[in-house]
Amino acid sequence: MNRHRPSINHCHRISRRCLLPTVAGAYGLSPASLLQLQKIVASTNPAAPGHRRCILIYCWGGMSHFESWDPKPEAPSGIRGEFSPISTATPGIQISEHMPLLARQTEKLAIIRSICHDDSAHGRGMYWNLTGHKPPRAGNIPPMQNDWPSFVSVVSKLRSAPVGVPGAVRLPYPLVDNGTLQAGEYGGWLGAKYDPIVMRTPKGNAFGGVSRSLGSQVLHLDEVDTTRFSARRELLGSLEDPVSKATDFGNFKHFRQMASGMLLGSAVKNAYELEREPVEIRESYGDHIGGQSMLLARRLTEAGVPIVQVCCAAGDLNGGSGDMWDTHGDNFNRLRKNLLPVFDQGLSTLLTDLDQRGTLEDTLVVVLTDFGRTPKINGAAGRDHYPSVYSVALAGGGIRGGQVYGSSDAHGAFPETEQCGPADIHATIFNALGIAPRTVIRDQLGRPFPVSDGNPLPLT
Repeated sequence: MNRHRPSINHCHRISRRCLLPTVAGAYGLSPASLLQLQKIVASTNPAAPGHRRCILIYCWGGMSHFESWDPKPEAPSGIRGEFSPISTATPGIQISEHMPLLARQTEKLAIIRSICHDDSAHGRGMYWNLTGHKPPRAGNIPPMQNDWPSFVSVVSKLRSAPVGVPGAVRLPYPLVDNGTLQAGEYGGWLGAKYDPIVMRTPKGNAFGGVSRSLGSQVLHLDEVDTTRFSARRELLGSLEDPVSKATDFGNFKHFRQMASGMLLGSAVKNAYELEREPVEIRESYGDHIGGQSMLLARRLTEAGVPIVQVCCAAGDLNGGSGDMWDTHGDNFNRLRKNLLPVFDQGLSTLLTDLDQRGTLEDTLVVVLTDFGRTPKINGAAGRDHYPSVYSVALAGGGIRGGQVYGSSDAHGAFPETEQCGPADIHATIFNALGIAPRTVIRDQLGRPFPVSDGNPLPLT
């Protein structure tokens, strides 16, 4: 008896995708043939927008648009820099020569080259991009309860997750600048319950410097003795019954219960075990924490997590040590040797992997950053902070690939056509996920706010 064969007696309705493994086995199809069949079925029966998931790739530090999505080969040498553009799979679209793998993927990508905002500080630039709103205060801004929630937190509130599965996850670090956790990637006035959980990616070498957690609750699911953990949880539960139901304790208990569910054998725990993935797939993402985090993000969304944020960087931004995109000095060598190869390999493999699995249409992939870099190259062969124009990218999730939205001027200094802002990117993201941009959410005092003040870009 084959105990692994799906039983139709336990299904109220059989989907074509559900039947494929049984049909494949009956006809002796290879795994590769089965994968192709799954892709065909997915492409003819994509998930409705309301059931799409999201993977956010965040390039912490401010990715240079000149050396990535928006090269300016005709600009003066002090602006155009050392890199050359290359042609892509899409006629008329060129990107950096140091993103050759992504150049083959442009038919999946919508590149936005005309986004801008008005703040040149990292934390506040990140706040703009992750909340879609102007930063509420000056200086280095640690998280506060009256901050706007990140769109990651908003998605986790509006999208249900299976039992034992968190509504949102961050990999593999929180965002840190000058020894301070930064506002913008938390639940804010939605409450700490909607702070995305931080998980440390179990495999892959660090970039060039390891980010600090600074007291954040970080889960290492591969370092827990589940038998001892289960016994201790039962003891702790018996001691906690008389404890106050205060809000802070309630938030703590919420996170502990969620962590317990994940640690004791949920789909998330299985997704976390990257060795379950075929070796060739793991290797294709790259032996670095950036690529392995993108692989883990794919596995977590398949396990039911509605949205996963990946920090594609490492190191505290203060001082520019570590591999992050704050390239005030040695911009070209840092990008050429360390940053762009990891980004190019990891993201291109993620897009290929999702496409081959037939789930790209069901998964919105978003690439964001703080801001761009200055047109003028400074005396340290670097570029400084520049929010007046920069580039971001979207793929999958109903987004039409092979297109560029908007443009910057000849020197990459300002938007030239179709200027847009972070709020418009948010409206586009929510729209792709089946969430109307004017959907109302309420703070803990019951006051109503729309999830976005922007207008969706015509990218679908």
